[in-house]
Amino acid sequence: MPDNSLPEKIVSKMYEKDWFSQWLGIERLEVEEGRCRLRMTIRKEMLNGFGIAHGGITYSLADSALAFASNSYGGMSVSIETSISHTGSLKEGDVITAFAEEMSLSNKIGIYHVTVRNQNDKIVALFKGTVFRK
Repeated sequence: MPDNSLPEKIVSKMYEKDWFSQWLGIERLEVEEGRCRLRMTIRKEMLNGFGIAHGGITYSLADSALAFASNSYGGMSVSIETSISHTGSLKEGDVITAFAEEMSLSNKIGIYHVTVRNQNDKIVALFKGTVFRK
């Protein structure tokens, strides 16, 4: 991402030491204050015993999107409550994109919705995250 905005600089610094997001192969497509779009590809080692992506993989992508969106202002935010609904299955080679968007923000609490879609633009997961702003 060639963007040199403050949110992009903050997320780049976070990503530098975010070994798990790097292992997932997450690409940052868009970072703005309170918003983030990420993409990754499902790999063989991410599959469960049924040959579909483990639910934790989709959850982890959404959680990374929440972290980057909620910390894009420069202060530290940590999740205090999250939930996910898996609405579709994924297989090896599928490319998924997570879009995190701020729904509510106060001095101490932020609420975000994250929509995860596959390469066919089908929604495969809906995630909600609440963060505490330190």
